[in-house]
Amino acid sequence: MALTARGASPDQGRRGHLGPVHGAVRRPTGRVLTLGETMVLLHPVDPAPLRTARRLGLSVAGADSNFAIAMARLGWPATWLSAVSTDPLGDLVVEMVGAEGVDVSLVRRDPDHPTGVFFKFPEAGQTRVRYYRSGSAASHFNPDWLAPSLFETAALLHVNGVTCALSESCAASVVRAIALAHQHNVSVSLDLNLRLQLWDLERARTALTPLLPQVDVLLGTEEELLALSGGATLDEALTRTAAQGPRVVVAKRGERGAVALTAGERKDHPGFIPPVVVDTVGAGDGFAAGFLSAHLSGATLEEALRRGNLVGAAAVTAADDVSGYPTEAQLEAWLTTWPTAPR
Repeated sequence: MALTARGASPDQGRRGHLGPVHGAVRRPTGRVLTLGETMVLLHPVDPAPLRTARRLGLSVAGADSNFAIAMARLGWPATWLSAVSTDPLGDLVVEMVGAEGVDVSLVRRDPDHPTGVFFKFPEAGQTRVRYYRSGSAASHFNPDWLAPSLFETAALLHVNGVTCALSESCAASVVRAIALAHQHNVSVSLDLNLRLQLWDLERARTALTPLLPQVDVLLGTEEELLALSGGATLDEALTRTAAQGPRVVVAKRGERGAVALTAGERKDHPGFIPPVVVDTVGAGDGFAAGFLSAHLSGATLEEALRRGNLVGAAAVTAADDVSGYPTEAQLEAWLTTWPTAPR
């Protein structure tokens, strides 16, 4: 999630056309809206345990801003909605996300609550995170701050489960945003991002399950879909989740590519082999952007999976989350030059 500082289908009723069609991917129209917290990230500069680290890198991190940046790289105007403090850390977050071409003009500045901070560090061969976000400015986001006019020119509202986990007001903001999207015929996508460090599975199910009938596209990792649905296999998880209402359910499988189910039909793509793997954090947000950009533009489901996998693979070639996200021109070139993984 990190941005490092550096110098006539059923779906056609929604704007953005989420029903697959054949032919070339059309140029995007409409604005993408995202809602959620972005924090300041501190991480050891050298691959050492946090306890022994003496130099820390400073960056910013957030699934929603990652998604907005990736969509902006692919040619979509994107607006990120959130709240940060009026302190220098809040300034840092807004300036760095805005520098990537994302509209940050509606980010609220809160003088009474801090900007969230977290640490990412290696431990026992894995990447660990420790959050200091309780009571953050973003966790006080108010649903009344969502003006209906925001949705008049939108093509997509993209939300994620982390936002619902932050606070009651954040969960209510997601519910209101989805309601406003429906009122304006705007397509809705939800990335589960369960983050069970923030809440337990039952709380996640209680908050997220009622949203499923209101979602056009649902994305999650294979593990998240299995956990949320209670299914024993991926096919069972996809089927159970689709029965809750989403028109398209997508399972992100990392280096194994991705699988999608729509109208009872399963499609899959094995993924791409990137030239180098540096850090996998941010790949899921990139996949979501690549998939939804293509899907909104009228690509077939297979092509949307292909493009999502390419953006996800590109993300892992950089140390931070977003530097690897491709432009539209890079995406088109790499689709023909990067090898696909074996099935």
